Amino acid sequence: MKLRQLCIVVVFSILNVQANADENQWPVFGGNQWHQRHSPLTQINQDTIQNLQPAWQYQSGIKATFQATPIVKGKVMYLSLPFNDVVALDAKTGQQIWRYHHERITSREMCCGPANRGVAVDDYHVYMGTVDGRLIALDQQTGKLAWDRDVTLGESGIQEDIATLGDEAKGKVSGKSGAGINMAPMVYKGQVIIGITGVGYGLHIDSPDVNAPLGAVVGIAGEYGRRGFLAAYDAETGKPLWQFDTIPEHNWEGQFVTTTPGGEALPRDIEKEKAVLAEYPDAWRYGGGSAWSTPAIDEDTDTLFFGTGNPSPQMEDSSRPGDNLYTSSIIALDAMSGKVKWYFQQVPHDLWGYDVASPPALFTVDIDGKQIKALGQAGKTGWFYVLNRNTGKLLFRSEAYVPQQNMFKLPSEEGTVIYPGVLGGSNWSPISVDQQRGLAFIAGIHWPINYRLHQMGTGDGESGVKYSSMSPMNDVEHYGLLTAIDINTGQIVWQYKTPNPLLGGVLSTAAGLVFTGEGDGRLLAFDAASGELLWQGHSEAGVNAPPISYEIEGKQYIAVASGGNKLFGYKTGDYMKVWALKD
Repeated sequence: MKLRQLCIVVVFSILNVQANADENQWPVFGGNQWHQRHSPLTQINQDTIQNLQPAWQYQSGIKATFQATPIVKGKVMYLSLPFNDVVALDAKTGQQIWRYHHERITSREMCCGPANRGVAVDDYHVYMGTVDGRLIALDQQTGKLAWDRDVTLGESGIQEDIATLGDEAKGKVSGKSGAGINMAPMVYKGQVIIGITGVGYGLHIDSPDVNAPLGAVVGIAGEYGRRGFLAAYDAETGKPLWQFDTIPEHNWEGQFVTTTPGGEALPRDIEKEKAVLAEYPDAWRYGGGSAWSTPAIDEDTDTLFFGTGNPSPQMEDSSRPGDNLYTSSIIALDAMSGKVKWYFQQVPHDLWGYDVASPPALFTVDIDGKQIKALGQAGKTGWFYVLNRNTGKLLFRSEAYVPQQNMFKLPSEEGTVIYPGVLGGSNWSPISVDQQRGLAFIAGIHWPINYRLHQMGTGDGESGVKYSSMSPMNDVEHYGLLTAIDINTGQIVWQYKTPNPLLGGVLSTAAGLVFTGEGDGRLLAFDAASGELLWQGHSEAGVNAPPISYEIEGKQYIAVASGGNKLFGYKTGDYMKVWALKD
């Protein structure tokens, strides 16, 4: 172990004291060490919130889907922009201190648009994963590049971008995708931890409606894509330290289970899957399992928790018999070695795009008078899963926080209407947890999906390739639901329905307030106990990023990135919006 790493480990208890002091600001992606997105600040409360007004705003000049969580440390706000520029701002005034411009490798296809979900900051550097698959470190004081690590290169040194299907080969299906990074990294004991996305192969089908905000996602059998991973790099140099592949080389077929952990029957022909297993010995190489969510870390046990995406090819399962471990799972790793401790597969042999996309949060639950260290995750399935974080055992799952219909049903030629579908449930949006009140707050989506089976003609009158698609149904009612769930029982305490599906995340505070944003440009504040709407702030673009709260010189601020989301049809912009109480 290098000297700097050793020193960090030795004095880690001292740094914890400093980290706790920093919690009045926003030092890490999840706000505190448990990633609860819960602020201890109380200056803004039920009695004062009507005096909340704009304090400052920053416009970046880049109008695009904006999902970043700002980091606030030492009175400085560090903010990643779409396409991976980074700015350091005075957190009190919004004045720009420095700006880094990222030179993207334009020959690489972006997997998931220009959005970046944030940076990590230590005493030396600002770290960011990029849409072109790199992990970079910037000098914290100047913004100058300290090191640049290409993390998506394969062992051969050749970029393993996801393959392209041409029109001439696949009829109406076209497009390409690539491996990149969306998650905010974590810094832990001298390591920078990051994962890649875009490996759960899927393409888009040509749409006659060019103005539709959401197109169809299709799945076609074949050897497309690669497997995902989560990895750690030396914080000082960028040198690789360990890597956990989200698809194991051996036994990725698992136990051939027939139900979900909750007991729902899966439409699998296990006998057939076992019979064709030998025909696909290399299927794991293309197995998918993107790492979407910034890990949460239990510092008492050095255990890291994160979620994985769907298997590849997406939806089409004929070339991937078995459970497809460790896709659509919550995984616990040793944070210092990357060795797996346990996994919990929410949806074995996933056919519906039920990625574990929302980041996990850590808290303690009371079950029959016994205090249990737990982990909670808001699933795309519409259930909030609560696990024993030491063992991975499911303690319970919540009541459904969004409507559910035809889940775990197969596609049909006429179309099977299912919800939640590939959008969730809850999508990548982080939850917040108010441990004192015993509540978790979830930003939810109700948007029915049409799951269809297609057959493309070969042009000579004979039947061609079969494929499936999932299309959001824009002509039926779709909306958002902010839900408060009792973390000890899984029961819904209250819900608030919003006109737009909720995408962005939630903030709670010790004053008993809950904040979330809407695609129509509103930032909403609620009473944590009752769900009563107390206040609305406004922006010129969609508020589709997680809000935060921080304190500078005794004054509390509420801040959120506002750049909309093109995929959902929410108006794009380039704003960082900040509110505070009148002086």
